Amino acid sequence: MTDTPNASGEPDELYLDAAATEPVTRNVIEAMMPFMTDAYANPASVHQPGKTAARALDAARASFAAGLGARPDDVIFTSGGTESDNLAIKGIAMARMRALGLQPVYGLAGDDEPSGVNPAPAGEHPASRRPRIIISSIEHPAVAQSAQWLHEWFGFEVVHIPVDGQAHLDLDALEQELDGEAGERTTLVSAMLANNEVGTVEPVEELVRIAHAHGVPIHVDAVQAAGQIPIRMRDWDVDALSVSGHKFGTPKGLGALLVRGRTPIEPVLSGGGQERGLRSGTQNVAGAVALAIGLNESNARMAAQYRELTDSRDMLIDAVRRVVPRAELTGDPVSRLPGHASFIFPGVTGEALLVDLDARGIAASSGSACAIGRHEIPGTLLAMGLEPQIAKSALRMTFRRPLTREEIERISMALEDSYTELTH
Repeated sequence: MTDTPNASGEPDELYLDAAATEPVTRNVIEAMMPFMTDAYANPASVHQPGKTAARALDAARASFAAGLGARPDDVIFTSGGTESDNLAIKGIAMARMRALGLQPVYGLAGDDEPSGVNPAPAGEHPASRRPRIIISSIEHPAVAQSAQWLHEWFGFEVVHIPVDGQAHLDLDALEQELDGEAGERTTLVSAMLANNEVGTVEPVEELVRIAHAHGVPIHVDAVQAAGQIPIRMRDWDVDALSVSGHKFGTPKGLGALLVRGRTPIEPVLSGGGQERGLRSGTQNVAGAVALAIGLNESNARMAAQYRELTDSRDMLIDAVRRVVPRAELTGDPVSRLPGHASFIFPGVTGEALLVDLDARGIAASSGSACAIGRHEIPGTLLAMGLEPQIAKSALRMTFRRPLTREEIERISMALEDSYTELTH
């Protein structure tokens, strides 16, 4: 991320979409290479090459766990954040449904009954047996759609906890939803640690306290937070936590679910029983090594540059507000990710602004990067109470290293020019 001119004499593109993905570092690539060339054996094999691979896998697991405040046996390696969220939501909810003696319920008013599934037995009140899951109203589609799957196929009641105008979860609403008989039917609470669209960091320790006071496990989606803010899974007493490697410098398609041994969970994939029987399939040793190295590098960078990164973020926010007075910061101005600046720009669409900025050599985004190329209204902004037309004007700028004053000046000037042209 530099302002150095390229061969054509134009400044290099400023990449301000780190929340979507990061580049893979040279150290990560070099660490992976031996396990794709020489030490390539299956870690489940009993011969010496297999044992070499198994030792590397164990070492990577231990290092990765330490970087998240967890223990090695908490770590289940997966293909990324989406798989980790699916395993947590579906696996824990189904296991808890069985443990609580709840049964799938269908045929309730307003529900679609999946084909081939029996409705609730005659004479029983379905609502008194119906399993529940609680998620926030700003969850990533990997969580929200997994919860919806439980509703469609097992009759789960899905409860969405609202947020305020800065995307903070309503803790009183969560408490109320866990009180009484309804709380006794609740299988899981799931909430993200840091919001991908507006950068707000949630009070995870309070969420854990409330959930555990009612005997309900909690899953935390930490995909946007890992490597950006300190994570202490065991200290926070979190039951399950999802991360995705390409958010902190590994190749795409790598991630993990950290889940405590005390937490009931069913596998989503069936097979040979790898990863504590929860994620069958031959382990990706090179990928596990990449996760360990990438997280270690990101954590070290965070520790060394956190204040400088936060300061440059705040300088960028001030600069944008100065050149476009109508721009409004979204999310919490203080309790937010250090390299995350997000705004709404009334009078334009985020899509038009992104296209114009891209032509000026600045790559940003409008929110979540998981809408398969579609420009959609950021769901978090709608949950925060913004009107759809205003939410369409969202712009997100995310970065992992501090911006220079020259870069901030370049960004603010480009935004001023783009906004002026698009509104006239």
